[in-house]
This record gives sequence, C-alpha cells and structure tokens, in this order.
Amino acid sequence: MAAKICLVTGASAGIGRATALELLRAGHTVYGVARRVDRLEDIRKAGGHTLAMDVTKEEDLRRVVDTILAEQSRIDVLVNNAGVGVYGAAEDVPLDTARHQFEVNLFGPARLIQLVLPGMREHHSGTIINVSSIAGVISLPLGAWYHASKHALEGYSDTLRQEVGRFGIKVVVVQPGLIKTEFESSTPRDLREVSGKGAYASVAHAMADRAEAAFAGKNKASDPSVVAQAIRTAIDAKAPKPRYAVGYLAKLLLSGGLGMARWHVPALWSQAFGLFVL
Repeated sequence: MAAKICLVTGASAGIGRATALELLRAGHTVYGVARRVDRLEDIRKAGGHTLAMDVTKEEDLRRVVDTILAEQSRIDVLVNNAGVGVYGAAEDVPLDTARHQFEVNLFGPARLIQLVLPGMREHHSGTIINVSSIAGVISLPLGAWYHASKHALEGYSDTLRQEVGRFGIKVVVVQPGLIKTEFESSTPRDLREVSGKGAYASVAHAMADRAEAAFAGKNKASDPSVVAQAIRTAIDAKAPKPRYAVGYLAKLLLSGGLGMARWHVPALWSQAFGLFVL
C-alpha cells in the first residue's frame, strides 16, 4: 500500500492522537493538528508533522492546507476528528454555546473539506473520514446540541459521498461507541454548570454523580486505539464501507437500526456508565 499524505485534526489527545500514531506506524505521512501544538509532541517524536490549528478559524484552515500542499503537493486523506461535546438541558444551553458546538463539529470540518476537495478532484482520488458518534444516530436527555451536531455531520457526509464519488473520492463516517477520552471528566462538569440549578437540576446532578462514580472505577469503554484501527482500515481499503461502528456498544446499538437504539439505549447506557436516564 503506497504511503498517503494524511491530515488529522484534533490530534492532541484521544482518538485523534491514536489515529495519527496508527497511521504513522502504517507508513503514511501524517500531519497532526490541534489548537495547542505543544500537546502534539508524541506525534512529532514518532516522525509526524505538527501544526497549530483552530478548526473554527478560517485563516488557520487555509494556512494548514496551504502548508501541506506546499510541502507534499497533495493531501490524500482528511480525518475530521476535532470535536467538542456540550451537555445540559436544551432549555438551559446558551445559543452561543450551541453555535460554537456546530462551528467545531460541523462547519469547521465542512470548510476544511472545501479546501482539500480541489486537489483531490485534480488527482481523482482521496479519502475523507468524518468522525461522528453513536450520538449521530441515537438521542439521549441533556445532550441535545451534541446529538444535533453529530446528526448533522452524518447527513452532510451522506450527501457529500454522492457528490464526490464520481471524482474517485471516498467519504467515510466513523461512529465510535463509548470511548475513553477527555469527555469523561468534562461531561459531569458541564451537566452541573449548565443545568445544575432550575427545572432540570435533579436529573443533571444524578447523571453527573453517577458518571463520576462509573469513571472512578473500572468501566467498559473502549480504548481510542480501536477507533484508530478502524480509520486505518478505511484508509487502506480500495472500497471502504460508508460507515464503521466501533468501540463498546456501537455495533449493538446501531446494527439494529434506529428503532432498536431507541428501545435499548437507556438500559445499556446505564449499564455502561451508571447514568440516570429518563
């Protein structure tokens, strides 16, 4: 398999870091980007390139793409992994916060795709991988804006796949299940800060407390490496699947379709994290 030029966003931790390192081990040329370049040292030591980039800033997106094209003449793979999760009742989350969630989870990745597509069309090849979530199919209480952003990314990806396939460009959606990431600590904090008072306080505190208790002990969440391996498989495949559901509970929840997810998510989510779900 010929080495490919890969751009991985959100590479400072979790799935992004694991993906960058996995692709380097596979022999690909990797550019790992994140807001804080000092957190990309592992990638640099492994032989990768590192650049600072805020996915919400147009000038950063252009600079990164222009830099890679100047150094490598092409970008073969874009892994849109950078993302944020905001938790709290739909009534409580400020709309500015919700807009930022969409800027990071949808509009930033979409703009980056616009910037790499001309080169991919010119070479009549390329792979775009959008990291979604099981949250892009199912919905749970106190996560309305996160779910909405991932549902939107799923729909965007399906349309994009139909548009660019004629140019030899592949579009893949990766749907991680429950993965050990920094979301583990931020979720309880968000729940308390956003909805810890008012009409939804009892639910928010119950979810936050039980999440912390579950995270403090052993939980069944998968290591980010399982997602990285799926991304590598998709990149190396001549005809990758449109979707890869990976990690704890992902296949179980999604293989039966939306109907199965709606019926079984509450019990399974509670089992995995000890969360209180209505």
